[in-house]
This record gives sequence, structure tokens and C-alpha cells, in this order.
Amino acid sequence: MNDTDQRGPGRGTIQRMDNIAIVVDDLAAAKAFFAELGLELEGEATVEGSVVDRLVGLEGVRSDIAMMRTPDGHGRLELTKYHTPSSRNGDPRAPANTLGGHRVMFAVEDIEDILDRLRPHGAELLGELVRYENSYRLCYLRGPAGIIVALAERTN
Repeated sequence: MNDTDQRGPGRGTIQRMDNIAIVVDDLAAAKAFFAELGLELEGEATVEGSVVDRLVGLEGVRSDIAMMRTPDGHGRLELTKYHTPSSRNGDPRAPANTLGGHRVMFAVEDIEDILDRLRPHGAELLGELVRYENSYRLCYLRGPAGIIVALAERTN
């Protein structure tokens, strides 16, 4: 029996992961950070109204969103700035092991160059740039709104 057989008739399946959404307090700074990392702005919109309210379970929603796309076109990151209702403050310095915490990882080339380019946009290493076995150079850094971004450079 293969995975298809176990689903049974009429059961839905995931087609792909479309995007990850992250709430930010400064949309312009977040767009600049991720553009410097190499993501491309796909589009921007303001969303509001009863359909949006019902979708997210809040009342009076008005938010600006920016959809950023990875260069290969397969990954997308939705950056969201809520104007109303105001966002609850999280801990922008929360450690990487915080329940419900978010981390986004990107495969990169020339990790040190990317780190140098992101530092003027507020990026701070959480730990160190390390070599993992003989396969990767890895680091975690904190970006806008406390977002933890991991970078992975293949070494072989």
C-alpha cells in the first residue's frame, strides 16, 4: 500500500506550501531587509472589510501586506502590518526555543557577504556562524520585528 492508497476516496491533499506570514511593526524596514537578503517584491495590498474580519477572527481589520518571493519562485513570505486592530506586542528578543516561535531558513551562497549586507538593516547574530559536520555553514540571526532568520550555506 502506498501513501495514495491510505488517503481513501474523497480526501483532500496538500498541493504545496503557498507562503508564511509574519506580522511586523515596520513594513518598509522588513521589505528592505528581505530584499537585501534576495527576496523579490511580488506585490503589495491593503486588506480590510468583513471578509477579512471573518477570515482572521478579528474585528475592524485594516492591514498592509507585502508578498516577497524567493529568487527560484517557489517560496513566498507575506509581511503584514496591522493598522487596526493594533497588534499585541510579542517579545522581539524571545529565544529560538520559545513555544510558537518563528524561524525562517534560507539556503544561501556566500553567507558572510549576506551577513555583512544585512547588518545595516539591523540583523544580529543570535549565536555564532558555525560549521555543521562537513556539509553546511549555518547561523541564526534576528531580523525586523524579532524574526529569527536562519542561513545555510552548503560547503560540499
